[in-house]
Amino acid sequence: MPLLESKTWQSRPLSGPEYAVTEPATGDTLATVTLASAEDVGTAAEAARAAQAEWARVPHFVRAGVLRRAGDLFTAHAAELREWIVRESGSILGKADFELHVAAQECYEAAALASRPAGQILPSEAPRLSYTRRVPVGVVGVISPFNAPVILSIRSVAPALALGNAVVLKPDPRTAVCGGLSLAAVFAEAGLPENLLQVLPGGPDVGQALVADPRVPVISFTGSTAAGRAVGEAAGRHLKRVHLELGGNSALVVLEDADLDAVISTAAWGSFFHQGQICMTTGRHLVHQSVYEEYVERLSAKADALAVGDPHREQVHLGPIIDDAQLAKVHGLVEASTSRGATLAAGGTHERRFYRPTVLAGVDDSTPAYAEEVFGPVAPVRSFATVDEAAALAAHGEYGLSLGIVTRDTARGLDLAERIPTGIVHINDQTVNDEAVAPFGGIAASGTGARFGGEANLEAFTDVRWTTVRGDVAPYPF
Repeated sequence: MPLLESKTWQSRPLSGPEYAVTEPATGDTLATVTLASAEDVGTAAEAARAAQAEWARVPHFVRAGVLRRAGDLFTAHAAELREWIVRESGSILGKADFELHVAAQECYEAAALASRPAGQILPSEAPRLSYTRRVPVGVVGVISPFNAPVILSIRSVAPALALGNAVVLKPDPRTAVCGGLSLAAVFAEAGLPENLLQVLPGGPDVGQALVADPRVPVISFTGSTAAGRAVGEAAGRHLKRVHLELGGNSALVVLEDADLDAVISTAAWGSFFHQGQICMTTGRHLVHQSVYEEYVERLSAKADALAVGDPHREQVHLGPIIDDAQLAKVHGLVEASTSRGATLAAGGTHERRFYRPTVLAGVDDSTPAYAEEVFGPVAPVRSFATVDEAAALAAHGEYGLSLGIVTRDTARGLDLAERIPTGIVHINDQTVNDEAVAPFGGIAASGTGARFGGEANLEAFTDVRWTTVRGDVAPYPF
């Protein structure tokens, strides 16, 4: 039986408008869902809070079992879920398969969290037992984007549930099914008790209501830096913890000893994978001047050779941009860049939402597609003369998410990485990487630091409680 039958998509009636879930490659309607309104947030948060109290008392192995079954279901229903990811988010098949693999691994890793040592014994000046233990925060609000809808939802949902919390998830309405309602269906079949996972697809008003609701003490937000600043400010006013994973403009530094036969594939993947619609996308190629011309020529040839089209009906390397507004932004940045002197070495054109992978040469600080996060398949390439210059260029700008360095001398690469502030570094790899076991997060305008994987999840979704126990009532002077 299909996992996603329409009657199972939404566990409770919502009061927002009807919304047509469309396929970005064709514009066809895939399904019609009811969106949440701001008023639905309070109802969902109250139901989640009531269910969470019992869930927190459930033995750890029961919670772990639910998470393990959820992981198995992402694999068992892969064909059905894969089609939704491809058609709803414009992903190629390989990217959809990667999302499902990571989703399963996130559930398995979360299952292991349920039995992690949860505190420590403390010394005390008084005759008493003194210890800490980690307790669930209660209800976690998760706000996730469209670009990697399964991964960017499950990596907060799974650990939060495993640690005894309830979750209110607000997926982007453009990926309401694969980024939200599919998770609800998976966890329902895995045996998660009712009301612990509330899915509220909706717009910014729903997100604002979630951040403001006093029953939701922790917010996990993934999205643009501009939206993240607003979420962080609102959360601060309400004195609640917020975890922000935001934008980036990540650099790939190619030193003079790099193997260009190997690096071009790596570089193309970093900029063009999923049409560049990834926060970690390689947004700046910094290439030593001795190999710069050859690098631009070979990267441009690679871009020209990539197939762009409908990933559901064709074998392609790149699918569509998510919608017309994002397409206009991408193309506008490319046109603004060439008007300011950048050379269009490849691409720069589109048919409907299918944007050709684009290479821009001769860029500098004033080039819009170099200075800003494009969120499209655009590779600006800039030369440098010395390692000091490379370090300064890579460190420049407001973001600090991911960094790639390509060199035959790995010790030299590690030394260079020490000079560039960033949350993630990959030596001899491009900037787009993700594993369920690894901490993930950026610094500066890219977010509030690592908040996924192992200890980071414990910090994110639990509170530390100090407890003391005495055999007799404590005496005091009065």
